[in-house]
Amino acid sequence: MLTATSLNAAIPSPLRPPYPCTAHRKPVKARAVCCLRSNGDANSLYNKASPNAKSEGHDNAKMTQPSNEEMEVKQGDIWRLFREAQHNILYLNKQRLMAIEELNKANREKQLLVARIKHLEAEKQAGVGKDKLSVCWELLLRLDSLVLTGMISTGEASDLRRLVMDQVVGVADASNDILQKNDAELLAELRHFSDRSKKTGFRIVHICTEMEPLVSVGSLASYVTGLSCALQRKGHLVEVILPKYTIMDLDEVQGLREIDAEYYSYFNGQLHGNKIWTGVVHGIGVSFIQPLYYSSFFNREKVYGYSDDFERFTYFSRASLDYIVKSGKQPDVLHIHNRETSIVGPLFWDIFVKQGLGGTRILLTCHDFDSQYLEQPDKLSLCGLDPPKLHRPDRLQDNTKTHLVNILKGGVVYSNKILIMSSIHSKGRIIRSFSHGLEHTLSTHKDKLVIAPCGFDNSIWDPSKDNYLPENYSAEDMKGKVVCRVALQHHLALSDNASAVLVGCIITEVSDIDLGNLKAVVRSATRTGVQFIFMDISKKSSKDRALEFIQELLKDENVRFLNEHDEALSHLVFAGSDIIMCQSFHDPVLQVPLKALKYGAAPIAVTSTDTTFRHFVDHNYESTKFSQFISSGFGRLSLSQALGEIENNPSRWKQKIMDAMAMDFSWDAECYDVHVSAYTAIKNL
Repeated sequence: MLTATSLNAAIPSPLRPPYPCTAHRKPVKARAVCCLRSNGDANSLYNKASPNAKSEGHDNAKMTQPSNEEMEVKQGDIWRLFREAQHNILYLNKQRLMAIEELNKANREKQLLVARIKHLEAEKQAGVGKDKLSVCWELLLRLDSLVLTGMISTGEASDLRRLVMDQVVGVADASNDILQKNDAELLAELRHFSDRSKKTGFRIVHICTEMEPLVSVGSLASYVTGLSCALQRKGHLVEVILPKYTIMDLDEVQGLREIDAEYYSYFNGQLHGNKIWTGVVHGIGVSFIQPLYYSSFFNREKVYGYSDDFERFTYFSRASLDYIVKSGKQPDVLHIHNRETSIVGPLFWDIFVKQGLGGTRILLTCHDFDSQYLEQPDKLSLCGLDPPKLHRPDRLQDNTKTHLVNILKGGVVYSNKILIMSSIHSKGRIIRSFSHGLEHTLSTHKDKLVIAPCGFDNSIWDPSKDNYLPENYSAEDMKGKVVCRVALQHHLALSDNASAVLVGCIITEVSDIDLGNLKAVVRSATRTGVQFIFMDISKKSSKDRALEFIQELLKDENVRFLNEHDEALSHLVFAGSDIIMCQSFHDPVLQVPLKALKYGAAPIAVTSTDTTFRHFVDHNYESTKFSQFISSGFGRLSLSQALGEIENNPSRWKQKIMDAMAMDFSWDAECYDVHVSAYTAIKNL
């Protein structure tokens, strides 16, 4: 038998240099190979070989046999090399995973960029009318400048504005050239447009404190922009007047320019100079008022929350009316908002209505009644009002603290219509339960109250054309939703079990949630294979870290948490989910229920207990179509009930989802209709 030692001795080492060419090699006498048995004796085949073979074999074996020490060292070296190799493999695998994550991040950023480019291109291609409208607004704002500089009278300015409005297409086609002309040449060109066509659209001026994307604190900003765009798409002319905050983002303002003339407004017994800046935002004409003497009013880090907020916004309200009169504007409707500009109501009827605004009416929008401005009556004189005349129960006197005046109450009393923005509550419920001391006033003026739902921007949130989704879909063709669902599961490393229900949970205020009950509900559902994704889609710079609290509470292989805002991923969560749990059906800021319905996910309320809404709709009073739709279906379902319906009657559930997707809750739908109806009613007064 051949031993390892004899074979090693017979085979040359691969590390030795190669042999020289066989042509030059000297003949060597072959050596007999000694095959040893285990006892060291030579086998019979070679018994007659050289008598030295045995001893030679033993000598070679002794020379090549490693010692135990050497074997241990070699084994140690082998294990060391193995561990190093294992460590290197783990390190390389970690680097590979990091590289994949970086690649995925880069791809998401690329998708965001591509989507943004496509969105801008779509706006450009589909927005020819919008571009013309923007040009016309620049022209209208130039007219304001001509009035303030004294080049034309307010009467002629009014005629020219009507001309521009009536001849939007023709004027816009020429405006690209004439806007480059100086004021005298511009005026001469405009006077050549003599043909007019009668338009029925309203001229609306918003006097407000927020507008998206310039300055946004709450729901007012998106409301002003969304509603104004919807109105202009359907032939109405809308202008917005804002304070010129130093914190304002002016990058979105097209054609921003300062009017080279000061105008004066009254405050605290004197006339004070202001600068006017004009521009166009999303096709809407915007004027910015910048106080000169009271420059600190809007030169602050926040929009609200100061002890002199009443003085700040009273100055702005009076300055806005002075500007409207000075520039010769004659709007059909002055649209004012919340407590900040409610003072416009009494100012208009007591001072300004006789200054060329006899055809104008006032509409007040209230997003809530919990902020009202209670002030000493003598402060009304700051803007030129008469305190004794207004400090009366039927006017501005507060219903509870009768020694004070209530500014929001004044807006209700002096407005021709009051629109209350509420997606779910009826007029009666608001008067009884959410009036915050104004119940008597609202009951007295209930015929002026109108309930309107918030809308949402379906140009961005629409699964049939959403560039963030891997595949688009609609109520008529739902195949793309399955693709989105699988993509979401893969992205979050969830099991792609097709039968598993996927629940997106939008949480922003953890204080409003019974965490113990939420834990029980989630635990019960995950045991049946339901998958949960918790996320915060708000874009606030400082979040309350609600998810961090919940993440401590819920840990499960079927639960994922998304703590950072990712626009593309938030769209995918809505598209891939079967159910979206939301904290309220009235959500004017994040608009979670509206987005859920549009993307084919059932909005289910996160309540303090896993039960249905109680007294959801008061059928004896007005309520919105959205409220009626929600209350007849998803609003009365708990999570467990919804999961049961999906399991027990999937075809019926699918039909409910498709019906919901077909509903239109955008700014152009019910919200627009309610506002135009209100404008029409007050214009006919």
